[in-house]
Amino acid sequence: MIDTHLLALQLMAAQGALGAFDTLYHHEGTEALPRRGTAGRELAIHATRSSIYCALFLGLSAWAWHGAWAWVLLVVFGVEIVLTLWDFVVEDGSRLLPPTERVTHTVLAINAGAFIALLAMSAVGWAAQPTAMVWQPHGWLSAFLALCGVGVGISGLRDGFAARALFKQQKQAQVRAAQAPVRFGTTPQQVLVTGGTGFIGQILVRHLLADGHAVTVWTRDARGAAWGFGGAVRCVQSLDQIPAADAIDVVVNLAGARILGQRWSARRQRQLLQSREGLTQQLVAWIATRPRKPWLLLSGSAIGYYGVQPQGDATELAEDAPPQRIFMSTLCQRWERAAHAAVAHGVRVACLRFGFVLGHQGSLPQLLMPVQLGMGGRLGSGRQWLSWVHVHDLIRAIAHVWTVTESATDPVAAQAFNVTAPGAVSQEAFTRVAAGVLHRPCWMPTPAAPVKLLLGEQADLLLEGQRVVPAQLLRTGFQFMFPDARSALTDLCRPR
Repeated sequence: MIDTHLLALQLMAAQGALGAFDTLYHHEGTEALPRRGTAGRELAIHATRSSIYCALFLGLSAWAWHGAWAWVLLVVFGVEIVLTLWDFVVEDGSRLLPPTERVTHTVLAINAGAFIALLAMSAVGWAAQPTAMVWQPHGWLSAFLALCGVGVGISGLRDGFAARALFKQQKQAQVRAAQAPVRFGTTPQQVLVTGGTGFIGQILVRHLLADGHAVTVWTRDARGAAWGFGGAVRCVQSLDQIPAADAIDVVVNLAGARILGQRWSARRQRQLLQSREGLTQQLVAWIATRPRKPWLLLSGSAIGYYGVQPQGDATELAEDAPPQRIFMSTLCQRWERAAHAAVAHGVRVACLRFGFVLGHQGSLPQLLMPVQLGMGGRLGSGRQWLSWVHVHDLIRAIAHVWTVTESATDPVAAQAFNVTAPGAVSQEAFTRVAAGVLHRPCWMPTPAAPVKLLLGEQADLLLEGQRVVPAQLLRTGFQFMFPDARSALTDLCRPR
């Protein structure tokens, strides 16, 4: 005869293993829910469900719930079922689940239904017993279930803190938008955005919509992007899907594969060039076919254009500073040159050389993690310049360049704007400011040698730097909300 209680615990163990896969691969990996601005409610539900599963895994791993405890268990099962159904509704309303996640969730739901049914059968018998938590260990199975309980508890804390942070960010964005809305030009426009689903792109699109512009996003996953923007944005996988009769007034080109990560092998360099130069060439070729051309192309670039600056050299690099013959500089030069080709079609072109962008997403959370753990310190010598910009100032700078270019009377010519705050600092100084804002020590240095060994030439992004100044922005009257590192990090890191 089958021991239904033991079978239920075995199904729970399978649930723990599947849940760990779903959390690590989907929620933390491919979907990055803690960094997805629309995932706050989903993460809050996950945190609540995780706390319930933590209690179930730990409580059922080696105990039988007799008497009144059996009724508590049945109530907990009912709450879990309601939360699961609510989670399904919220997920489908906030994002498009990838096929692997949808299949995993289906299997998890079936498996949960099976072990809950089996345990409910046991609970009926337990209810007739005197109230007590009766010790009934099951060897390694009990140990594994207890381990699952600890793991899901930690995951619940992670989701709870992430949900809290996302709700605060959302509230902050709403307050800021109400107090100081960002204005792009003087009249509503039809805007095409590439890279609209990225860190900067998502924020830009929402500001454009708030300012009354109609937005089209060119993306590889048009269906998922349309879902993420709540249907407020037209999303296309091919530029040919934009009818010739639909005029596009402004193009904002932010697309490009992530620079920091894989080593810059010859293959990776080709991928990076294709994702920037190649895509921009496609964009300009499409502009050439349009019966009515956009009047403005705002094309992303980076301060890697200037190469690396010798440590100890405090020279300020404005837009007229020369590039270098190293890969990061060559990449930016070719990227900008591809954008400049739109000038031949009567389009005004502005290349925006972004510094290190500080925001709740992007690379800042990873950069701050050692500091938050109390293990921050200088990287390499710590003397390398770090030219950065708060993401809200970056959005405002895009709007400023748009507005300035709209009112310009000069002949069509490509321009470059350094989008960096005026308060460039050394890497060590930046880390010390971050540690001060977070109330953490700053004492653990990271040697340069392991970083170079791991990343090769790419290590220059971290170990070398440039002191870049926003000369063009300042000359045209732009005023930064966050001109220094302390004000920027305080805004992004302070509790609210």
